[in-house]
Amino acid sequence: MTAPPGPADPQERAFAAHVLPEVDVLLRVAMTLTAQPADAEDLVQETLLRAYRAIEGFDGRHPRAWLLTIMRRAEINRHRRRRPHLLDDPDTDLDRLSSAGPSGSAEEVVVGEAFDDVVDEALCALPDKHRQVVQLVDIDGLTYAEAAHLLDVPEGTVMSRLHRARKRIRARLATAGLAPKRGVM
Repeated sequence: MTAPPGPADPQERAFAAHVLPEVDVLLRVAMTLTAQPADAEDLVQETLLRAYRAIEGFDGRHPRAWLLTIMRRAEINRHRRRRPHLLDDPDTDLDRLSSAGPSGSAEEVVVGEAFDDVVDEALCALPDKHRQVVQLVDIDGLTYAEAAHLLDVPEGTVMSRLHRARKRIRARLATAGLAPKRGVM
C-alpha cells in the first residue's frame, strides 16, 4: 500500500508544513489573550485564515513569530470592532488554573490543594500585565522573545515583569507557609 498523496497545491503544502504544527500554541496564546474559549477559537480561526491567504509571501523562517504577529494584529482589529465586553468571570479563570485531580497520600492532596489555591489567588491578584507574562512564558511555554513580540514590548520588559510576578507569587506562598524550595520558581 502506498501512503495517500499529500496536498498537490504548494500553498497547501506550505500551510501544512509551517502553520498546522503551531495550532496548539496559537490556541493557548489566544486563550491567554481573550480568556474566553469561544473568542479564542474565533481568534485562532481568523489567524489561520489570514495565514493561509498570506502563506505564499512567507519565507519559511520563524513560523511561530509570523503567526503570533498575525494573531496580535487580528486581536487588535477585533478590539477596535468590538463593543466593550462584560467583566471576566473569575470562576472561569480559576477553573482553567485548577489542578488535574488529586493523587498521592491524603497529606499530599491537602497540601497540594492548599498550594494550588494560594497560587491561584496569587495569580488573580497580579496586575494584568504581570499575569499575562506568567501565562505566556510559564504556562504556555513561549520564549521571552515570543512573548515580547506578542505583547509588543521589549524582551527585557517581559523578563522584569516575569521576575516581579514570580516574586509576588513566592511572597504569597511564604505568607501561607507553603514557600517552594529554593530554585523551584
